[in-house]
Amino acid sequence: MIARTWHGRVPAQRADEYHEYLSKTGVAATGGTPGNLGVYVLRRIEGEVAHFTMITLWESTDAIRQFAGDDYEIAVYFPEDDDFLLEREPVFHHEVLEAPGSG
Repeated sequence: MIARTWHGRVPAQRADEYHEYLSKTGVAATGGTPGNLGVYVLRRIEGEVAHFTMITLWESTDAIRQFAGDDYEIAVYFPEDDDFLLEREPVFHHEVLEAPGSG
């Protein structure tokens, strides 16, 4: 299993609005891709900035390619992301060594 992680920062006053947008775009697109095993969205408010971390679980890199395209090492962004995000950040992939229900 592979975990794909992404972090994004938005102004804290737009945190709820961004969460709604993220659910309709990234979460929906990821969760609807064959080979996706789950989506987690985490949020932390720190002063004037809301930090979002998205963790998606995948069967394989081929499954990630179904979502992200051939250059799957690049984060996927949606049309209105730049209206919310303070900057574009990279995506990272991790081999999942332990997870609930895996042992």
